[in-house]
Amino acid sequence: MYPEQVSDASALESEFAELFNKVERLKSRTSISELSGGLTNRNFRIDTPEGNYVARISSNSSSLLSIDRGSEFVNSTIAGKGRVGAEVLDYLPGEGLLLISYIKGKTFGPDDVASNLSRIAQSLRALHSLDPFDHEFNMFTTQKNYLGIVQSQGFKMPDGYLNFAPQVDEIKKAFTVLFDGLVPCNNDLLPGNFIDDGEKIWLIDYEYSGNNDACFEIGNVWAEAFLPLEALEDLVTAYYGQYRPDKVARAWLWALVAKYGWSLWASIQSSVSELDFDFWEWGMAKYDLARSEFTSNYFRDALVQVTRK
Repeated sequence: MYPEQVSDASALESEFAELFNKVERLKSRTSISELSGGLTNRNFRIDTPEGNYVARISSNSSSLLSIDRGSEFVNSTIAGKGRVGAEVLDYLPGEGLLLISYIKGKTFGPDDVASNLSRIAQSLRALHSLDPFDHEFNMFTTQKNYLGIVQSQGFKMPDGYLNFAPQVDEIKKAFTVLFDGLVPCNNDLLPGNFIDDGEKIWLIDYEYSGNNDACFEIGNVWAEAFLPLEALEDLVTAYYGQYRPDKVARAWLWALVAKYGWSLWASIQSSVSELDFDFWEWGMAKYDLARSEFTSNYFRDALVQVTRK
Protein backbone atom coordinates (compact mmCIF):
# COMPACT_ATOMS: atom_id res chain seq x y z
CA MET A 1 0.00 0.00 0.00
CA TYR A 2 1.22 3.52 -0.52
CA PRO A 3 -1.17 6.17 0.80
CA GLU A 4 1.06 8.83 2.30
CA GLN A 5 4.59 10.21 2.34
CA VAL A 6 6.72 9.82 5.44
CA SER A 7 10.46 10.44 4.94
CA ASP A 8 12.86 13.31 4.18
CA ALA A 9 13.71 13.48 0.48
CA SER A 10 17.36 14.54 0.88
CA ALA A 11 18.08 11.65 3.24
CA LEU A 12 16.43 9.21 0.84
CA GLU A 13 18.48 10.52 -2.08
CA SER A 14 21.65 10.03 -0.09
CA GLU A 15 20.68 6.50 0.95
CA PHE A 16 19.27 5.16 -2.31
CA ALA A 17 20.84 7.21 -5.13
CA GLU A 18 23.26 4.46 -6.13
CA LEU A 19 20.49 1.86 -6.35
CA PHE A 20 18.00 4.07 -8.19
CA ASN A 21 20.66 5.11 -10.69
CA LYS A 22 20.84 1.50 -11.84
CA VAL A 23 17.36 1.94 -13.35
CA GLU A 24 17.54 4.02 -16.53
CA ARG A 25 14.13 5.65 -16.23
CA LEU A 26 14.89 6.80 -12.67
CA LYS A 27 18.07 8.69 -13.50
CA SER A 28 16.05 11.81 -14.41
CA ARG A 29 14.14 11.80 -11.10
CA THR A 30 13.07 15.12 -9.68
CA SER A 31 11.77 13.90 -6.31
CA ILE A 32 11.70 10.88 -3.99
CA SER A 33 9.26 10.32 -1.15
CA GLU A 34 8.82 7.26 1.03
CA LEU A 35 5.33 5.85 1.25
CA SER A 36 3.81 4.36 4.36
CA GLY A 37 2.31 0.93 4.78
CA GLY A 38 5.00 -1.60 3.89
CA LEU A 39 5.74 -4.16 6.62
CA THR A 40 8.04 -6.40 4.57
CA ASN A 41 9.46 -3.81 2.18
CA ARG A 42 10.00 -0.10 1.71
CA ASN A 43 8.04 1.76 -0.96
CA PHE A 44 9.02 5.00 -2.68
CA ARG A 45 7.23 7.32 -5.02
CA ILE A 46 9.71 8.60 -7.58
CA ASP A 47 8.74 11.45 -9.92
CA THR A 48 10.48 12.12 -13.23
CA PRO A 49 9.63 14.39 -16.19
CA GLU A 50 8.49 11.25 -18.03
CA GLY A 51 6.18 9.92 -15.33
CA ASN A 52 5.67 8.84 -11.72
CA TYR A 53 6.68 5.45 -10.38
CA VAL A 54 6.74 3.32 -7.25
CA ALA A 55 9.95 1.51 -6.31
CA ARG A 56 9.54 -1.41 -3.91
CA ILE A 57 12.67 -2.55 -2.07
CA SER A 58 12.32 -5.86 -0.29
CA SER A 59 13.55 -6.55 3.24
CA ASN A 60 16.10 -9.17 4.24
CA SER A 61 13.44 -11.20 6.07
CA SER A 62 11.60 -12.24 2.90
CA SER A 63 12.76 -15.87 2.86
CA LEU A 64 11.74 -16.46 6.47
CA LEU A 65 8.27 -15.12 5.69
CA SER A 66 7.79 -17.43 2.68
CA ILE A 67 7.98 -14.54 0.23
CA ASP A 68 9.46 -15.46 -3.15
CA ARG A 69 10.50 -12.21 -4.80
CA GLY A 70 10.92 -13.90 -8.16
CA SER A 71 7.33 -15.11 -8.00
CA GLU A 72 6.22 -11.66 -6.88
CA PHE A 73 7.76 -10.23 -10.06
CA VAL A 74 6.16 -12.84 -12.32
CA ASN A 75 2.73 -12.53 -10.73
CA SER A 76 2.86 -8.73 -10.56
CA THR A 77 3.65 -8.76 -14.27
CA ILE A 78 0.61 -10.96 -15.01
CA ALA A 79 -1.64 -8.71 -12.89
CA GLY A 80 -0.25 -5.59 -14.56
CA LYS A 81 -0.74 -6.93 -18.07
CA GLY A 82 -4.28 -7.86 -17.11
CA ARG A 83 -4.87 -4.30 -15.88
CA VAL A 84 -5.77 -5.55 -12.43
CA GLY A 85 -2.58 -4.32 -10.74
CA ALA A 86 0.10 -1.74 -11.43
CA GLU A 87 2.26 -2.23 -14.51
CA VAL A 88 5.68 -3.74 -13.86
CA LEU A 89 8.38 -1.58 -15.45
CA ASP A 90 11.67 -2.97 -14.17
CA TYR A 91 13.11 -5.54 -11.80
CA LEU A 92 16.58 -5.85 -10.29
CA PRO A 93 16.52 -9.25 -8.58
CA GLY A 94 19.97 -8.97 -7.07
CA GLU A 95 19.03 -5.65 -5.51
CA GLY A 96 15.51 -6.55 -4.37
CA LEU A 97 14.01 -3.68 -6.37
CA LEU A 98 10.71 -3.85 -8.24
CA LEU A 99 9.60 -0.79 -10.21
CA ILE A 100 5.89 -0.39 -10.95
CA SER A 101 3.62 2.34 -12.27
CA TYR A 102 2.12 4.81 -9.82
CA ILE A 103 -1.67 4.55 -9.66
CA LYS A 104 -3.34 7.83 -8.81
CA GLY A 105 -6.43 7.31 -6.70
CA LYS A 106 -7.90 6.82 -3.26
CA THR A 107 -6.29 4.21 -1.04
CA PHE A 108 -8.99 2.38 0.88
CA GLY A 109 -9.58 2.08 4.58
CA PRO A 110 -11.99 -0.41 6.21
CA ASP A 111 -15.04 1.83 5.70
CA ASP A 112 -14.25 2.09 1.99
CA VAL A 113 -14.12 -1.69 1.72
CA ALA A 114 -17.51 -1.93 3.43
CA SER A 115 -19.00 0.61 1.03
CA ASN A 116 -17.66 -0.99 -2.16
CA LEU A 117 -18.21 -4.73 -1.81
CA SER A 118 -19.82 -5.15 -5.23
CA ARG A 119 -17.00 -3.28 -6.97
CA ILE A 120 -14.39 -5.20 -5.01
CA ALA A 121 -16.06 -8.46 -6.07
CA GLN A 122 -15.75 -7.31 -9.68
CA SER A 123 -12.02 -6.66 -9.24
CA LEU A 124 -11.56 -10.03 -7.56
CA ARG A 125 -13.28 -11.81 -10.44
CA ALA A 126 -11.00 -9.98 -12.88
CA LEU A 127 -7.91 -11.08 -10.94
CA HIS A 128 -9.14 -14.65 -10.59
CA SER A 129 -9.74 -14.93 -14.33
CA LEU A 130 -6.13 -14.10 -15.27
CA ASP A 131 -3.56 -16.63 -16.45
CA PRO A 132 -2.31 -18.89 -13.65
CA PHE A 133 0.27 -17.43 -11.31
CA ASP A 134 3.77 -18.75 -10.75
CA HIS A 135 3.11 -21.06 -7.82
CA GLU A 136 0.51 -22.18 -5.30
CA PHE A 137 -0.15 -20.35 -2.04
CA ASN A 138 -1.69 -22.56 0.63
CA MET A 139 -2.17 -21.18 4.14
CA PHE A 140 -2.12 -24.65 5.68
CA THR A 141 1.38 -25.15 4.24
CA THR A 142 2.48 -21.61 5.05
CA GLN A 143 1.30 -21.88 8.66
CA LYS A 144 3.18 -25.17 9.03
CA ASN A 145 6.33 -23.56 7.62
CA TYR A 146 6.01 -20.59 9.96
CA LEU A 147 5.53 -22.94 12.91
CA GLY A 148 8.72 -24.80 12.01
CA ILE A 149 10.67 -21.54 11.86
CA VAL A 150 9.28 -20.28 15.17
CA GLN A 151 10.07 -23.56 16.92
CA SER A 152 13.53 -24.06 15.40
CA GLN A 153 14.60 -20.47 16.01
CA GLY A 154 13.17 -20.29 19.50
CA PHE A 155 10.89 -17.36 18.66
CA LYS A 156 8.06 -16.49 20.99
CA MET A 157 4.79 -18.35 20.35
CA PRO A 158 1.28 -17.33 21.47
CA ASP A 159 0.07 -19.09 24.60
CA GLY A 160 -1.89 -22.25 23.82
CA TYR A 161 -1.20 -21.94 20.09
CA LEU A 162 -0.82 -25.65 19.40
CA ASN A 163 -4.06 -26.47 21.20
CA PHE A 164 -5.97 -25.48 18.06
CA ALA A 165 -4.15 -27.84 15.69
CA PRO A 166 -7.05 -30.37 15.80
CA GLN A 167 -9.50 -27.68 14.67
CA VAL A 168 -7.23 -26.77 11.78
CA ASP A 169 -7.18 -30.42 10.73
CA GLU A 170 -10.98 -30.47 10.84
CA ILE A 171 -11.14 -27.48 8.52
CA LYS A 172 -8.64 -29.02 6.12
CA LYS A 173 -10.68 -32.21 5.93
CA ALA A 174 -13.99 -30.35 5.44
CA PHE A 175 -12.51 -28.34 2.56
CA THR A 176 -11.95 -31.48 0.49
CA VAL A 177 -15.68 -32.18 0.15
CA LEU A 178 -16.53 -29.27 -2.15
CA PHE A 179 -13.44 -27.97 -3.95
CA ASP A 180 -13.62 -25.79 -7.06
CA GLY A 181 -9.91 -25.63 -7.85
CA LEU A 182 -7.36 -22.83 -7.69
CA VAL A 183 -7.29 -19.36 -9.24
CA PRO A 184 -4.63 -16.61 -9.26
CA CYS A 185 -4.97 -14.72 -5.97
CA ASN A 186 -3.30 -11.77 -4.29
CA ASN A 187 -3.71 -13.40 -0.84
CA ASP A 188 -2.99 -10.19 1.09
CA LEU A 189 -5.80 -7.77 0.28
CA LEU A 190 -5.94 -5.62 3.37
CA PRO A 191 -7.77 -2.31 2.80
CA GLY A 192 -4.63 -0.40 1.90
CA ASN A 193 -4.03 -2.68 -1.10
CA PHE A 194 -7.14 -1.35 -2.87
CA ILE A 195 -6.79 1.83 -4.92
CA ASP A 196 -9.87 3.43 -6.46
CA ASP A 197 -9.16 5.65 -9.46
CA GLY A 198 -12.82 6.62 -9.75
CA GLU A 199 -13.56 4.08 -12.46
CA LYS A 200 -12.31 0.81 -11.04
CA ILE A 201 -10.57 -0.61 -7.99
CA TRP A 202 -6.98 -1.68 -8.56
CA LEU A 203 -5.35 -4.46 -6.52
CA ILE A 204 -1.73 -3.89 -5.52
CA ASP A 205 1.09 -5.68 -3.67
CA TYR A 206 1.66 -9.24 -4.88
CA GLU A 207 4.22 -10.41 -2.29
CA TYR A 208 2.10 -13.36 -1.19
CA SER A 209 0.37 -13.94 -4.50
CA GLY A 210 -0.15 -17.42 -5.85
CA ASN A 211 -2.83 -19.78 -7.06
CA ASN A 212 -5.31 -20.37 -4.26
CA ASP A 213 -8.92 -21.05 -3.36
CA ALA A 214 -11.01 -18.00 -4.32
CA CYS A 215 -12.71 -18.19 -0.93
CA PHE A 216 -9.40 -17.57 0.82
CA GLU A 217 -9.21 -14.24 -1.01
CA ILE A 218 -12.82 -13.37 -0.21
CA GLY A 219 -12.46 -14.29 3.44
CA ASN A 220 -9.19 -12.40 3.78
CA VAL A 221 -10.69 -9.20 2.30
CA TRP A 222 -13.51 -9.40 4.80
CA ALA A 223 -11.32 -10.24 7.79
CA GLU A 224 -8.65 -7.61 7.14
CA ALA A 225 -11.33 -4.90 7.08
CA PHE A 226 -12.86 -6.24 10.34
CA LEU A 227 -16.36 -6.28 8.87
CA PRO A 228 -19.46 -8.00 10.29
CA LEU A 229 -20.60 -11.41 9.05
CA GLU A 230 -23.36 -9.77 6.99
CA ALA A 231 -20.69 -8.06 4.92
CA LEU A 232 -19.07 -11.41 4.15
CA GLU A 233 -22.43 -12.70 2.99
CA ASP A 234 -22.82 -9.65 0.74
CA LEU A 235 -19.31 -10.04 -0.69
CA VAL A 236 -19.84 -13.74 -1.42
CA THR A 237 -23.19 -12.98 -3.07
CA ALA A 238 -21.64 -10.22 -5.21
CA TYR A 239 -18.77 -12.50 -6.25
CA TYR A 240 -20.85 -15.58 -7.13
CA GLY A 241 -23.95 -13.78 -8.33
CA GLN A 242 -26.16 -15.55 -5.80
CA TYR A 243 -26.25 -16.33 -2.10
CA ARG A 244 -24.02 -19.34 -1.40
CA PRO A 245 -24.06 -20.48 2.26
CA ASP A 246 -21.34 -23.04 1.51
CA LYS A 247 -19.05 -20.31 0.17
CA VAL A 248 -19.79 -18.02 3.11
CA ALA A 249 -18.73 -20.82 5.44
CA ARG A 250 -15.68 -21.60 3.34
CA ALA A 251 -14.58 -17.96 3.24
CA TRP A 252 -15.15 -17.59 7.00
CA LEU A 253 -13.11 -20.71 7.76
CA TRP A 254 -10.29 -19.62 5.46
CA ALA A 255 -10.24 -16.25 7.24
CA LEU A 256 -9.88 -18.12 10.53
CA VAL A 257 -6.99 -20.22 9.20
CA ALA A 258 -5.38 -17.02 7.92
CA LYS A 259 -5.59 -15.33 11.32
CA TYR A 260 -4.04 -18.42 12.89
CA GLY A 261 -1.22 -18.43 10.34
CA TRP A 262 -0.53 -14.70 10.24
CA SER A 263 -0.10 -14.67 14.02
CA LEU A 264 3.08 -16.72 13.52
CA TRP A 265 4.14 -14.39 10.70
CA ALA A 266 4.00 -11.66 13.33
CA SER A 267 6.08 -13.75 15.74
CA ILE A 268 8.81 -14.08 13.12
CA GLN A 269 8.66 -10.41 12.20
CA SER A 270 8.83 -9.30 15.83
CA SER A 271 12.10 -11.22 16.10
CA VAL A 272 13.82 -10.28 12.84
CA SER A 273 12.34 -7.11 11.37
CA GLU A 274 14.23 -3.82 11.54
CA LEU A 275 11.04 -1.80 11.08
CA ASP A 276 9.70 0.30 13.94
CA PHE A 277 6.43 -1.56 14.35
CA ASP A 278 4.95 -3.67 17.13
CA PHE A 279 4.48 -6.92 15.22
CA TRP A 280 3.80 -8.93 18.35
CA GLU A 281 0.82 -6.80 19.35
CA TRP A 282 -0.48 -6.96 15.77
CA GLY A 283 -0.16 -10.74 15.78
CA MET A 284 -1.77 -11.16 19.18
CA ALA A 285 -4.83 -9.27 17.94
CA LYS A 286 -5.08 -11.84 15.11
CA TYR A 287 -4.57 -14.72 17.50
CA ASP A 288 -7.14 -13.51 20.01
CA LEU A 289 -9.73 -13.33 17.24
CA ALA A 290 -8.78 -16.78 15.99
CA ARG A 291 -8.98 -18.26 19.48
CA SER A 292 -12.49 -16.88 20.02
CA GLU A 293 -13.64 -18.14 16.62
CA PHE A 294 -12.21 -21.64 17.07
CA THR A 295 -14.33 -22.00 20.21
CA SER A 296 -17.49 -20.38 18.83
CA ASN A 297 -20.77 -22.06 17.94
CA TYR A 298 -20.44 -20.66 14.42
CA PHE A 299 -17.26 -22.67 13.93
CA ARG A 300 -19.16 -25.94 14.29
CA ASP A 301 -21.96 -24.72 12.05
CA ALA A 302 -19.48 -23.62 9.38
CA LEU A 303 -17.76 -27.02 9.36
CA VAL A 304 -21.10 -28.58 8.40
CA GLN A 305 -22.23 -25.85 6.00
CA VAL A 306 -19.00 -25.90 3.99
CA THR A 307 -19.74 -29.49 2.97
CA ARG A 308 -23.30 -28.82 1.73
CA LYS A 309 -23.89 -27.16 -1.60
